[in-house]
Amino acid sequence: MKGVLVIAHGSRATETEAVLDAIVEMVRENLPDRMIECAFMGNSDRTAEKAVAALAENNVSEIKIIPYFLFMGIHLKEDIPEMVAELVKDYPEIEISMTDSLGADRRLAEIVIDKIVEN
Repeated sequence: MKGVLVIAHGSRATETEAVLDAIVEMVRENLPDRMIECAFMGNSDRTAEKAVAALAENNVSEIKIIPYFLFMGIHLKEDIPEMVAELVKDYPEIEISMTDSLGADRRLAEIVIDKIVEN
């Protein structure tokens, strides 16, 4: 089975975790053949390490890490790649890779357009 880890920044405003949970649930609905977990870089006990451990317990053979970030900041340039390197060492039997940030994507522009023209 393939696994996915969606990782976001995290916030002291803990209610923000519900937003990522909602996104992840939408993804699960569209990819029922994958185990999907989410985690936060900070301000949460929902860590990447715990999420990967949960995926490993479910015998995934591959984990794709999706950074839920718009820009290539320090987390994407340094923190997450370092974390991925450690996870690769800890779980050599699992193929672990990371995608780019959400970045400049036409679909994100369409969301902004929708927000502008609402009401």
